[in-house]
Amino acid sequence: MKKLLMTGGTGFVGRHLIPVLLDDGWQIEVLTRDADRARRVLPADVTPIETLDSATPPQAIVNLAGENLGDGRWTAARKQEMRDSRLSITRRLVAFIAGSSVKPAVLVSGSAVGYYGARGDEILDESSAANDEFQSKLCADWEAEALTAQDHGVRVCLVRTGVVLGANDGALAQMVTPFKFGLGGRFGSGDQYMPWIHIDDEVGAIRFLLSNESASGPFNLTAPAPVTNRVFTKTLGRVLNRPAIAWIPGPALKLAVGEMARLLLTGQRAVPKALDGAGYSFRYTQLEPALADLLG
Repeated sequence: MKKLLMTGGTGFVGRHLIPVLLDDGWQIEVLTRDADRARRVLPADVTPIETLDSATPPQAIVNLAGENLGDGRWTAARKQEMRDSRLSITRRLVAFIAGSSVKPAVLVSGSAVGYYGARGDEILDESSAANDEFQSKLCADWEAEALTAQDHGVRVCLVRTGVVLGANDGALAQMVTPFKFGLGGRFGSGDQYMPWIHIDDEVGAIRFLLSNESASGPFNLTAPAPVTNRVFTKTLGRVLNRPAIAWIPGPALKLAVGEMARLLLTGQRAVPKALDGAGYSFRYTQLEPALADLLG
């Protein structure tokens, strides 16, 4: 049986990805800080482990671990936690690979479209450079750690994920609540792009990269048609049959959440050029059908 090691398996994406990989015949171990909690969350066929010393040599590794950038104000301490949670586990995984007599064939490692930083309406594919701001440097350093696995003969795919849309978890679940009370609307100018992806395509793309032996390097995990925040909120309101007339000015958002407001006010117009070129076929290319599927 094929063996796969995963970090971040109890997170939003991990919990959707694992059942699909189990159906594909993978035997999965999940590295976690709390094995007892993981057993309550994950399917019974998954084995939670708390140290890499307990890991069985895998054929593949999926690295999705990392503190949520949207969870709390970006204090100096919080920023350091976000860096440490990504870089340290990735560094440990590469050390595990280096010390293994049998190397995995592939490492699929997390990143985000925040890599590109604030770029307005510039179309951003995987050849676009990182910007000079916190989340950009964080993603660039995270990717650099993962790429060192190539020194050990491992194929590395970097998944620069956009806003992942799911029915009952993640960013969409947080957006829906104010709309239900008629308080939904745009952030700031509303002209900032939101590179979104349906959870089924997020899972499908990772699954595709695991099995496609010619795929390596960075991949934007975003739908082919990114939209502005203004269009996103109007579309969400239409699907929910709720108004989308509220407006949160940029200064008010910054006052409420601090530096983290930059994530909400300066999006990226990222497109999945590498994923399209590799032959992945999206299930959801347009926003309204994706939201309709998730919200019924």
